[in-house]
Amino acid sequence: MTITEKTAGGLAILEFSGKIMGGPDAGLLNDKLHELIDNNKVKVVVDLGNVDWMNSSGLGILIQALTTMRNNQGDIKLANVTERIKSLLLITKLTRIFEIHDTVENAVASFK
Repeated sequence: MTITEKTAGGLAILEFSGKIMGGPDAGLLNDKLHELIDNNKVKVVVDLGNVDWMNSSGLGILIQALTTMRNNQGDIKLANVTERIKSLLLITKLTRIFEIHDTVENAVASFK
């Protein structure tokens, strides 16, 4: 997994690409989130449009990320979720936990 960071209106936009499989991916995202928290950026949009695959460990990484940001008075919203990833979120009922938007722009606007 690779993470590219952008900003829009004071929000962090993290674009994930590749496969989210756990292991080193968890540490990579955790480090990025703590960097954002240290810079007072606790509202995050995660763009999943370029994610090829995610396993259960990848879902755990997203849950951990959401918990980290909410524990710091922030939030994470998902955008551009592919059908494959959306089906995982539906099966695991994580659509009740995560706010999901069709586009990054819609996710950014939902923070206002």
